[in-house]
Amino acid sequence: MLKEKKEMQNQTFALGKENYKLLLIGFAIIVIGFILMVGGKSDDPSVFNPEIFSFRRITLAPLIVLFGFLFEIYAIMKRSKTGN
Repeated sequence: MLKEKKEMQNQTFALGKENYKLLLIGFAIIVIGFILMVGGKSDDPSVFNPEIFSFRRITLAPLIVLFGFLFEIYAIMKRSKTGN
């Protein structure tokens, strides 16, 4: 019984508090990237709107999303300073 209590007290989360903060930041970066991709539709379906091929939607937003995913990987892999 006593041994079980000690084991329960020694259990910790897989990631530290700092890791979870970094994960939230990475998630926010990804959401910003997807928001930048939105738009460019035409009001009239028979008229082509070249705005869908803007630099922001084709280049910038996907790069921001990719950076967000890379940041998420970093947030997961980062070791906490108190490390076990």
